[in-house]
Amino acid sequence: MADTPAEEMVHYIAPKGEFISFVDDEDYTSKGLEWKLFTARTVKRELLYKSGSYQGKVKLAGYEQYGNGLDTVIVEFENGMLSCINPSYLKEMQSANFGKELLSGPVSDVTSISSETKTEKEASMTKPSNPLSEDHPKKEKTKSKKATAKPKLDLPAEKVHFTAIIKEFTAKMNHFTGEEDEVILLSEVKVTTEPELAIGDAWCGYSKTLKKAELEEGDQIEFDGKVVDKKYNKEIRYKVNNPSKLVKQVEA
Repeated sequence: MADTPAEEMVHYIAPKGEFISFVDDEDYTSKGLEWKLFTARTVKRELLYKSGSYQGKVKLAGYEQYGNGLDTVIVEFENGMLSCINPSYLKEMQSANFGKELLSGPVSDVTSISSETKTEKEASMTKPSNPLSEDHPKKEKTKSKKATAKPKLDLPAEKVHFTAIIKEFTAKMNHFTGEEDEVILLSEVKVTTEPELAIGDAWCGYSKTLKKAELEEGDQIEFDGKVVDKKYNKEIRYKVNNPSKLVKQVEA
């Protein structure tokens, strides 16, 4: 099958000869946890690979190991091609926000656009300023931002009851400890205590108490907790603190 134009944008870096294959499933899981590509609860056999406008699935084929203790992961694409990649970079690709702020296209295109932008800025500095022509577009831009901004929710101050769906088990960097904490991403979060409030997406810590509940992605749950304005990322603004009295809802 011929590669699609998007696949042609992938820059393959072939392994340098022989590489280390995984001995067994235990070895696979151990290395994946070491590289923080998944959690012990959600061992993944396929990972996302993103480059420009291309997004596809890859499998971990093995790794190369160097004397400085650093590993280079070998991934296998759906077309059978092998490529080397830094495990930290592959981990970043698993984030939903990865690449959203990048221009779609090859690196050369990005460099070209950056140069053109710089030239345009330099040219604009030599032109005489026109307050009437400049102020109007700025005002329109400000109005556009205000129109798309999500209003801040009036959160309950006390502990309340929630319903939600387990969306994903992932991790978040703790800048105080320098390590990553396991967290759960939630969707369709709703306060069911009066007055009811639709939160939408939220997140919470994956505590020992929650691990005992043996949760899985897609589980519908209800629990008590306190919601606070603490971002996970630009899209997930709210966090649920100290979830307790958790119950998994069973579909009829």
